[in-house]
Amino acid sequence: MALPQLVPSSPSGLSCKPSLNPSSSLSPNHGRISRSSSPQPQEPPRTKTLASLRRRKPNLLRCSASSFSEKHHTGSPKSDDLVELPLFPLPLVLFPGAILPLQIFEFRYRMMMHTLLQTDLRFGVIYSDSATGTAEVGCVGEVVKHERLVDDRFFLICKGQERFRVTNLVRTKPYLVAQVTWLEDRPSGDGQDDLEALANEVETHMKDVIRLSNRLNGKPEKEAQDLRRNLFPTPFSFFVGSTFEGAPREQQALLELEDTATRLKREKETLRNTLNYLTAASAVKDVFPSS
Repeated sequence: MALPQLVPSSPSGLSCKPSLNPSSSLSPNHGRISRSSSPQPQEPPRTKTLASLRRRKPNLLRCSASSFSEKHHTGSPKSDDLVELPLFPLPLVLFPGAILPLQIFEFRYRMMMHTLLQTDLRFGVIYSDSATGTAEVGCVGEVVKHERLVDDRFFLICKGQERFRVTNLVRTKPYLVAQVTWLEDRPSGDGQDDLEALANEVETHMKDVIRLSNRLNGKPEKEAQDLRRNLFPTPFSFFVGSTFEGAPREQQALLELEDTATRLKREKETLRNTLNYLTAASAVKDVFPSS
């Protein structure tokens, strides 16, 4: 199910269209990852950390629906674990539970894939662009399907797993490898009942946004059914963030948050602004049908 394009009317000028399907043909000029299953006990090398993401509000936000595990739970590794992970910088944000198709054809990343296919199939996806540099927080991508072509290219289907924070770069060639620690949401002051209520409000806003977007695009105004799909509030908050396709800096800010309630509240505000925009646009269309 793909959600229609939306445009929030917040000061940041967000716009939203639920569906997480990053381009299947990507050729980033950045590093990618490779993970060592048994981290070395020696002191980490004194290497510079990745530049912090400078958060700037996006001019456009799209929401689009992504595939999430119904019972995805975060935080399985201990947050103080220190591991080495191959990194794949991309101009997009991967969330836990989301599905990411990739095409690998650069030589260094083909090398990385040969290593991963013989080990644990996990690498780090981390947001990077020319304006903000490379973020410090990313998400592990696990290869769940792959196809190797005769010219040694790879088609991959990856699934988002744990979040991580980069602490040090171990090496930069032939691809990036970094030491990372795991990131998980901290216990919130909001009780479970409050989180459930908040998640339900976010789902309601998403349904309204889909309905109005369909109307503006001349599609039947069918009500979206069960967007939560039995997801608990934390994985649902990641699902909602993944739908804001087209606004990677906003998505990165959501990924970095360590509180489920805060993430849901921010998403609720974005969706509410989107709904206000669409309501106004729908009213204009009613008055000026040809515009």
